[in-house]
Amino acid sequence: MKWIRQFFIILLLTFIGEVLRFLIPLSIPAGIYGMLLLVFCLCLRIIKLEQIENAADFLIEIMPLCFIPAGVGLMTRWEQFQTLLVPILLATIVITVIVMIVTGHVTQFLLRKGKKGDTANDE
Repeated sequence: MKWIRQFFIILLLTFIGEVLRFLIPLSIPAGIYGMLLLVFCLCLRIIKLEQIENAADFLIEIMPLCFIPAGVGLMTRWEQFQTLLVPILLATIVITVIVMIVTGHVTQFLLRKGKKGDTANDE
């Protein structure tokens, strides 16, 4: 019964995300609305982690199975994707490098900001 309640909570938030996607005219996927709603509820302690933890762990464990249909779809359309392989690889490499650089700079900025805050409190 505990598992059913946990899945129901997650499904309810997902359904509310679907409703929000229908009501709000932005091109944001319903899953994003649902995840933001879940984070919001967890941060405000409307939902406690213990209330969804087991079901969430199970869903995370089976997540790789969800990628099998997409992988098979790519394999069946290989001839069509073969011509796009070089541009996709180049874009992936460039974007990965950009993300690494931006992440490094943001991390360094936050670390410096944290050190300045610590030294101000010590005085």
